[in-house]
Amino acid sequence: MGQRNSTSLHDFILLGFSDHSKLEMALSGVVATFYLITLVGNTAIILASLLDSHLHTPMYFFLRNLSFLDLCFTTSIVPQMLVNLWGPHKTISYGGCVIQLYVYMWLGSIECLLLAVMSYDRFTAICKPLHYLVIMNPHLCLKMIIMVWSISLANSVVLCTLTLNLPRCGNNLLDHFLCELPAMLKIACIDTTAVELSVFALGIAIVLTPLILILISYGYIAKAVLRMKSRAGQRKAINTCGSHLTVVSIFYGAIIYMYLQPGNNASRGQGKFLTLFYTIITPSLNPLIYTLRNKDMKEALKKLMTVDHKFTKSKRTWKS
Repeated sequence: MGQRNSTSLHDFILLGFSDHSKLEMALSGVVATFYLITLVGNTAIILASLLDSHLHTPMYFFLRNLSFLDLCFTTSIVPQMLVNLWGPHKTISYGGCVIQLYVYMWLGSIECLLLAVMSYDRFTAICKPLHYLVIMNPHLCLKMIIMVWSISLANSVVLCTLTLNLPRCGNNLLDHFLCELPAMLKIACIDTTAVELSVFALGIAIVLTPLILILISYGYIAKAVLRMKSRAGQRKAINTCGSHLTVVSIFYGAIIYMYLQPGNNASRGQGKFLTLFYTIITPSLNPLIYTLRNKDMKEALKKLMTVDHKFTKSKRTWKS
């Protein structure tokens, strides 16, 4: 026990892509660019949907939550990642690593469940249009969001606590650029099968169960869309649901490959690049995916840009 306690509070050394310094420099530029896109795009979606009264609907309430989540998700990771990629000392304190691990798992779990909630919203809107606003009332929407955040927090606490309590026998070299659960498991100096099975079991509950519900929802949605007589209605439903399905496919594909493989069979390089993909690139793509095929959001963004332009112009006039 003494050895375990004395070795558990060491700073961690993040190896990242330390054997490819040129790759690290290139990646730092890519990460910074996509982070800026994420900040601008998701902030624009939040402001546009808040300022436009036409977008005060359950669908855009959940979309605002997704954008806010993406802002939190990337901001909890990218600054530390850039420091490690740019700086000579690729270390993170034990406390910093613990916080990053808990927050990372918490926010990642939220996105899994939130995408399922958004699919239920689309199912209700298309399959039960006359009762949509009655079923998806503001009280229910708020309760669903609170449940998503609470269940995800519980999942994070369980998995991260199990992982952090594993003895490491002085091992503090993390073969990653952030404190991620699979990387933490690999430096344990005991058999981690029980913890890996716990990760797999909770992964089924947090990842596969919502995905199955999403697929069932879209099965009913597809049937409802095919029965529509209005071509315009079909086009609008396909555009709205197509955006959500694209986000689901990108996010769940990477998550399933990373976390639902017993024994962590993903190669070192694959694991790092997949982590980059779903933590940096996916949040930056969400605003583009949801706006390119959404006429209402396009109009709201145009209004936001017009308001910003008028404000800037009046400010210059006032100064002169």
